[in-house]
This record gives sequence, structure tokens and C-alpha cells, in this order.
Amino acid sequence: MELGGADTTADVAVVGAGPAGLYAAYCAGFRGLSSVLVDALPEPGGQIAALYPEKKIYDVAGHAAVRGRELIDNLVAQVAPFEPQYLLGRTAASLAPDAGAGGWAIGLEDGGLVRAGAVVIAGGLGRSVPRTMPALRPYEGRGVAYHVPRLDDHRGRDVVIVGGGDSAVDWALALAPIARSVTVVHRRSAFRAHEHSVKQMYAADIRVVTDAQVTACTGAEYLEEVRVTAGEEELTLPAQALVAALGFITSLGPIAEWGLQVENRQIAVDRAMRTNLPRVYAVGDICTYEGRVPLVSVGFGEAATAANHAAVELRPGSRLAPEHSTDRDGAPLS
Repeated sequence: MELGGADTTADVAVVGAGPAGLYAAYCAGFRGLSSVLVDALPEPGGQIAALYPEKKIYDVAGHAAVRGRELIDNLVAQVAPFEPQYLLGRTAASLAPDAGAGGWAIGLEDGGLVRAGAVVIAGGLGRSVPRTMPALRPYEGRGVAYHVPRLDDHRGRDVVIVGGGDSAVDWALALAPIARSVTVVHRRSAFRAHEHSVKQMYAADIRVVTDAQVTACTGAEYLEEVRVTAGEEELTLPAQALVAALGFITSLGPIAEWGLQVENRQIAVDRAMRTNLPRVYAVGDICTYEGRVPLVSVGFGEAATAANHAAVELRPGSRLAPEHSTDRDGAPLS
């Protein structure tokens, strides 16, 4: 993995190194274009790597199920032959025309500059701040967390999971064979998670407490107990870990000031993934168009569409459709 320096030049700049961004860089490389990936996180993979590395993903073609960490490792390995540059732990702050190069200049928060002929914005859900509750804040980093980087960290622990969406139920199912006990606390009686997953949760060795609210966390230094109110009943649950799967508050961050057409905090694109700015594309969950389905697999298709249209823009006269991968020996196209 090549890490870029203070100022970097490439044919295509990809803002966001999550699944869609990594695949956009691969598709650009397939067309013989150099790329640089910019991401505020310290490692590639976006929110999947940062928040859900152990969760299984079920909407990737060719995989009955694939762990988040495995998917990202495979995407990094796939793009590696094209030697993209990585600017990790660095935030893209501004976007301006680069008159000298005829493309775009991306200013980084640390003062660095990226020059590229085309830009693919693959920022996922943008900047995300986890939702929390007053009772949880005193024990953040001392037993309370908002995701599970490594399932095995909770081996033999009593774990309380708060929430009723897919993340809460998925973590409960993943931790049930590892933790000493798993309890799911949800403020409603019905879960928002997929029905099949909810049925699995109720059939597993998982305690489910509904119509309930966490009222306090206690412990001398680290979390030891969680107090829950369920109707008129007061419960005290042993817990060395609490996972708050309450969702995230998202925003576009600096991207909102780039002059892009934004609809409901997403970037509007056409069928070629083009934004209202020339040679600037958006893919993945950060983009919107009529009928879009928010799946990882859809983001891959959008990344391929954007990269191939960028190739035509950067090299007029070239074909939109690339060669079939089975017709070549792995060398970049010229």
C-alpha cells in the first residue's frame, strides 16, 4: 500500500476508501488510470472496517455471506496491482477547479493538496456521530462502546446490547456463541431489524427485554452492571460490556460546501453517476437518484459506472465499455 505525500497528483481522486471507493479505484486502474484514495479514517474500508468488521454482509454477489473485514481485505488486494496512493487519516476539506491541470484540486485539512482530472466522491453516509443516552456517557471507553471491532474481545463477558435495528440484532447473534451472556434491551416491543434475524434472535440463547430503557450504568472503574426499567419492573443486569446500537447522526461535513446539488443530505447524480460539476461523480450511499436501493452491491455497480465514464472524459475517443476481464492478462489498459 503506497501512502501519498503532502501534494499528490492522479488521474482520478476518490474521496472515501470504503467498499465503493476501493472498487472505483480498481475500475479506474482497469482502464489504465492512476488513482488516489483520500479518507479521514486511518485505514481503508470506511465504516465497515471501523464499525462492523466482524459482521456478515449478505448482499455481495457471489458470497452467501462475507465478514466486513474479509470483504475489505479482498477489495484492497484486488486494487493493489494498480498501485493506488492512499491518503489515510486525512480529510478532504475543499474542492476547486485546477486551471493548470484542467481538472480539480482537493484541499486537505492538514494543508495537503490533491490534483486530479476527475473526482469520485464515495463518502458513504458522510461524517457519522453515534447516537447515545445520558446513562451511557460516563462509561464510554470503560465498557460502553458503539460498535464491536473484534468479537473475541467479548469472550466470556456479560454483554448488554441496546437497540432494535439490524445492528443490534446482528451483534447479538454474532456474540451469543462467544459471550457468557447476551441481553438485548429495546425501548419498543417490535424490532426494526429483518424479520428472519429477529426470529433467529428469539430462538437463540439471548435474553430479550422489550418496552425497556437503560436508566443507569454502574461500576467502580469499569462497567459492572446495567440498570433497566421495563414497565414497572426494575432489572439489574451484570455487564462488563454494553454495545449501544442506536444509530448515527450523519452529515456531509465539508462536502456540503463544494457547490454540489444536494438533496436530503445526499449528492444528486444522473445515470452516469455525474454530479452537477463536470468530471465529478458520486457513488455509494452518499449519492441519490430516483429508485436507488441502498445496498453494498449497488454501490459496486455505481463505482464501475463512474470510473468508466471518467475514463471516457479523461481520454476522449475511448470506449465506454472496458475490455472483458477474461480477455486480458491483468496488465492495465492503455
